[in-house]
Amino acid sequence: MFNQRRSDSDASFVADSLLSKRALKAKAVGLLAVREYTRAELLKKLSPLAQTPETLIAVLDELAQGGWQSDERFAAAFSHHKSHKQGAALVAQGMRQKGVSDALIAQTLQNLSATEQTRALSVWEKKFAREGRPNDARSWARQARFLASRGFGSAVIRKVLGSTGACEDDA
Repeated sequence: MFNQRRSDSDASFVADSLLSKRALKAKAVGLLAVREYTRAELLKKLSPLAQTPETLIAVLDELAQGGWQSDERFAAAFSHHKSHKQGAALVAQGMRQKGVSDALIAQTLQNLSATEQTRALSVWEKKFAREGRPNDARSWARQARFLASRGFGSAVIRKVLGSTGACEDDA
């Protein structure tokens, strides 16, 4: 029964699947009840369902004014969730992908910078606690690549690993 073709034309099927302003708002609130979304994410997710772009913009404006949707709240939740395992660079990249404004990303990064070294040390300890600090250039490079892949900067990596990667015994 699911594979049967509709007798209606495609245009009438599309028109029937478009939501009214009220239904569009209910759909958006339902999405926001599960997790925070940026305005850009909601715009992308709901635009195929909206009758007109103006209707969707009006719904998103109402949600923002009513406090249902907030990019600031999304940024705070996203950075809180991701910052335990990732450095500032990776958190910023994820926020850009979700459509957060550059000003809000800069503000979030400023807040994260105070704890960057502590978070990097925590991530390093979880992976390399048994192995300990690197004792040669090869293990230093491996551990540095691991931290860099998690979004931590080179200055933080040098502070966490305690050297510049050159083996002091070679001098």
